[in-house]
Amino acid sequence: MDEPTIDQQRAEAAPRQQNSPHHSAQVLWVKHWTDQYFSFGLERPRSFRFRSGEFVMIGLPAEGVAKPILRAYSIASPAYAEELEFFSIKVPNGPLTSRLQAIRPGDEVLMSRKPTGTLVLDALLPGQRLFLLGTGTGLAPWLSIARDPAVYDSFDQVVVCHCVRAVRDLAYRELFKQGLPSDEFLGDLVMQKLRYVPTVTREPYSRQGRITDLIRDGRLFASLDRPQDAFDPGSDRVMLCGSMAMIKEVAEVLTRQGLREGSNSEPGEYVLERAFVG
Repeated sequence: MDEPTIDQQRAEAAPRQQNSPHHSAQVLWVKHWTDQYFSFGLERPRSFRFRSGEFVMIGLPAEGVAKPILRAYSIASPAYAEELEFFSIKVPNGPLTSRLQAIRPGDEVLMSRKPTGTLVLDALLPGQRLFLLGTGTGLAPWLSIARDPAVYDSFDQVVVCHCVRAVRDLAYRELFKQGLPSDEFLGDLVMQKLRYVPTVTREPYSRQGRITDLIRDGRLFASLDRPQDAFDPGSDRVMLCGSMAMIKEVAEVLTRQGLREGSNSEPGEYVLERAFVG
């Protein structure tokens, strides 16, 4: 008897997947940036819809395990993309990432059916400038938002500040410096409105220091040719993603400067993703 084709196997598996809380998505590509970071693309299920900036739960199939291990991952691709992109850290002994970093094209990854999150435009009040502040893989939701035309329709200026330890960790640097400015559809808007502000903490670089350092000494605002040395609650909107220490410290600064935390039900001047804060 002939072996079933891939299409036949998928057709047979479809009823089981519809009853499952997870999609089973095929890995399309994997890119290893460093020994710390990697990205991967998944086939997008036809029924899957999300807002730029949202996250899903990601896991791997495991034989003999009742419940697979799942972790929250921001979707790095914009809402209109035909595939789903993710940006991940590598944890050698992590229960999920120790296995996830070994995936290859053709493998299957589990993904929750329902996206969610507060790093979305709906959770912010209207404003003039949008600051996207992230450390490490906290860049992931900004990759989604910075490629969404709706963001440029909503703000006069979009600022992506990415903080890492070493220069080699500035993944996606070329996307912001060359890819987006030359994009066929977004290029003109990006050139006018997007500012990319990378910073490194443990190596010499053109801009050094933590995000909190850049806020306190005014370098973040100076890089934008702004006369202010603080956030303006009337015009500035801020999103935070990354290390717990950075999020808590910057949130305290924002609160002191008069910005209020927002949510999907009650928009404010800044938002953070509590699913990653714990």
